[in-house]
Amino acid sequence: MIPSIERVSTLIDRPRIEARIAELGARISEEYAGRDLTMVGILKGSVPFLSDLMRAITVPVQVDFLEVSSYGGGMESSGVVRLVKDLSHPIEGKNVLIVEDIVDTGLTLRYLLDVFAHRKPASVAIATLLDKPEGRQPGTPLLPDYIGFTIPNRFVVGYGLDLGGYFRNIPYVGVYHPPEEDE
Repeated sequence: MIPSIERVSTLIDRPRIEARIAELGARISEEYAGRDLTMVGILKGSVPFLSDLMRAITVPVQVDFLEVSSYGGGMESSGVVRLVKDLSHPIEGKNVLIVEDIVDTGLTLRYLLDVFAHRKPASVAIATLLDKPEGRQPGTPLLPDYIGFTIPNRFVVGYGLDLGGYFRNIPYVGVYHPPEEDE
């Protein structure tokens, strides 16, 4: 069954997202001036954020992608992270910026940081559009280096975030209200 857009209420509108990405792009450009930067987008949710962020960055960048899975199409993490698609190019000696749509439980990023440590990058930083610190699992107290917005512990969709593959195309971030909330 296709979830209804009527169950989505706006949390962060498009103009706020655009303004914040411009700020993050300026900060990243300043901090990486004179250095190489490889942006690694985490598929599929990071695509809108990565696309807008890389255009807001003024230093030369390389872009690569990898895909991990921990949700399996539902509204809660399965707690098991698995690599679905690996990077196309080596990151040894590179300054890597992992670009995520949301940091929730922290399990995906903890997994990626462990994987990347073995690949010997010069540095690794994390940029996320959304940070949901209330969702962190015990033992995953990481803090992204670049945060668009800190949000409450609600299930959000839009701007790349999905529910069973739907809602990624919404140009804002919204809270999804499941049918049982009506009862």
